Amino acid sequence: MNEQSTETAVHDSSDVVESLLRDIENFCQSQKVAETTFGRQAVNDGKLCHRLRSGKGVTLRTVNRIQQFIKENDNSPKDNEQSDAVPSAEALSGTGVSEFHSEKKQGRPFRFYDNRQKYLGFVNTTDEKWKVAERASHELSHVQPAPPALRIFDAGIGDGSVLSHLLRATHQKFPTIPFFVAGKEISLEDVRLCLENLPDRFAEHPASVICITNLFYSEAPWLMPGNIDSAAALNWHEIALHGSSSQAYGEQLRAIDDLLVNGWEVKVSEKSGNPQYVRPSVLVIFREDCRFLLDSVIPKRGQVSGDYDLILAAQPWRARMSAKFKAEKVLEPLVRSLRPGGRLLAVQSTGGGPGMELINEIWPDEQPFKVDRHLLIKALKDKLGRSSANYNFNAGSDNKSVIEYKMKTLPNEIADSIGTSTLFAAWNASTYVAQIEDDRLQDAVTSGAYLSATQKVLQKYKGIWFHDETFVISRRRNSLTSSPPSTTTSKR
Repeated sequence: MNEQSTETAVHDSSDVVESLLRDIENFCQSQKVAETTFGRQAVNDGKLCHRLRSGKGVTLRTVNRIQQFIKENDNSPKDNEQSDAVPSAEALSGTGVSEFHSEKKQGRPFRFYDNRQKYLGFVNTTDEKWKVAERASHELSHVQPAPPALRIFDAGIGDGSVLSHLLRATHQKFPTIPFFVAGKEISLEDVRLCLENLPDRFAEHPASVICITNLFYSEAPWLMPGNIDSAAALNWHEIALHGSSSQAYGEQLRAIDDLLVNGWEVKVSEKSGNPQYVRPSVLVIFREDCRFLLDSVIPKRGQVSGDYDLILAAQPWRARMSAKFKAEKVLEPLVRSLRPGGRLLAVQSTGGGPGMELINEIWPDEQPFKVDRHLLIKALKDKLGRSSANYNFNAGSDNKSVIEYKMKTLPNEIADSIGTSTLFAAWNASTYVAQIEDDRLQDAVTSGAYLSATQKVLQKYKGIWFHDETFVISRRRNSLTSSPPSTTTSKR
């Protein structure tokens, strides 16, 4: 039986799917891990179990990856009830190691941003995304695009809400100029959410080219891996949308899910523990009826020059990382991809406010935000060396640079008795912003201390809010143009 027919057989077999679900359920129960977490770590798909239960098929390759993951990470006693109906898995390279098991082996803590429930809870209960988009739209007054397009790079698309807000503002200011938009995102779930936010952008602004990639910060602005082997294996997909309505575009973007699952597979770095792409991938999305108009805007593989008018780098790093790391791994390659006159807006969390007071109620000595914008700019100047003369660095005053955003509550939610859901939302937002790892949360949650501390802070301030700080780096107009990084044979 050839590979195609084997995959079809698995796809159509309800017995195989049921058996696979039982294996997953047994594993999740024995390891005390959520099914969404299992899906993300095994095949980079947090909705895996939901899709299987709703009748979605599964290929043999996915079955093999799931079984291999369970085999490598299941440390519970085996019983005779476990089904062997699914074909045995072959060893696969690049399979992610579960964080809870990895912690036992390596002593590495669970990273706050691996918890998707925390992220979604934070995004949906605060107005940070809107505040960041609003601040980014102010930069448009300084942008002077040059033909053939206005060029924007989003250094961390996330769920796409900030980008969609920014593109609406950009359309309002530049309604007739073609847009070239590129964005980096390694999370499959976030790419899916982002695609849900894009159809109306193509309907309102037809002359748009939007590219999504999972490449490193040092590669993503140029849509090309720096490693020669990875460059040769680059998955480059053009998605030409047909029709004239956002509904039609949405249906076509949802239809590329299999392409996303294959292209956005991740593995865990043995060196840093961070997720990395298994295969470098680029999606290039545009309207087919605008192909002629956008001929000079649609990127060609290996021919993307960078040269961005505006770069948004919102929360692209862990707060506890050193200034040197942030400058070298993120900021330096991004500023080098600016065109003369281009601007980079960086946004990061900072201390202060009731949110941080709540954290200090539980951990009095906690200080997660040790690297402020001034230290970051200094580290970046050191990294750029003589090239720093090509840029302007604007840290700004606190009045202009600090953004305040709030947890959204109803007027009657903050009273003598506060509902558990409100308490949990405030606690979740505070620990997410402060980037507290799950293993450190256990004692506070088990004892119930977080509930009384959260209620105390909410009642004291009649709500809870947080602070981000921003700074801007612009490229001088008389500086040399940017150039992509050279392709090497070095291994990452």
